[in-house]
Amino acid sequence: VYVNDAFGTAHRAHASTAGVAGFITESAVGYLIRKELQFLGAAVSEPKRPFAAILGGAKVSDKIKVIEKLLDKVQTLVIGGGMACTFMKAQGYKIGASLLEEDSLDYAKELINKAQEKGVELLLPIDAVIAERFDKNAKTRVVTAEEGAPEGWLILDIGPQSAEIFCEAVLRSGTVLWNGPMGVFEMGAFAKGTFAIAQSLAEATDKGAVTIIGGGDSAAAIQQSGLSERISHVSTGGGASLEFLEGKELPGVNAIQQSK
Repeated sequence: VYVNDAFGTAHRAHASTAGVAGFITESAVGYLIRKELQFLGAAVSEPKRPFAAILGGAKVSDKIKVIEKLLDKVQTLVIGGGMACTFMKAQGYKIGASLLEEDSLDYAKELINKAQEKGVELLLPIDAVIAERFDKNAKTRVVTAEEGAPEGWLILDIGPQSAEIFCEAVLRSGTVLWNGPMGVFEMGAFAKGTFAIAQSLAEATDKGAVTIIGGGDSAAAIQQSGLSERISHVSTGGGASLEFLEGKELPGVNAIQQSK
């Protein structure tokens, strides 16, 4: 009997995840994978509405396929983290020396228009915490998006007004999916946005919402905040959960289904 319960590697077509299932007649997924598929599957197929997705992390390019999929499902899409800098630049705001994906600027503009066409509420940062350099002891200040980041400065977290607006969106939702931090939460000076989102998800769960953390850095942040027990589901798969949400087949799961 072969049982695969490693959701974190289910998106990889390795001998130990996909290959072995083809040689064993009795195979199954374990309880963890079953729970992952149940929560993530329900989020994209029959979410309790209103449905909000919060996406953060560094790169827009890593999340394009997920964004495309979610735009047809969600009522609210929140974008923060390093990837928000590309959207802010696309809106004409100054982002200083912040992370920027030049190749994704046109896509960011296109997404802003698409969200409007589909009637999706797209929430982008209206303020940010900036720093003179990438250092926990660097000089910091809060600026509005209109003011922007001066030359050489870095946007390293969403600002307090953005955090408040994002959290309000979480608290009025029936299902919330979160993937990617709002800032460099590993440094205390730039962790407030991420932990504010974590707190709002816990409060939303207490009120009856279904809350799902899509693995990776978001899972680490929720763990660090001490709120894991107040979240409906914390995924163990960063890449696997993203690929599942994109609509891709997971080789580790698919191999077991085909062996039956």
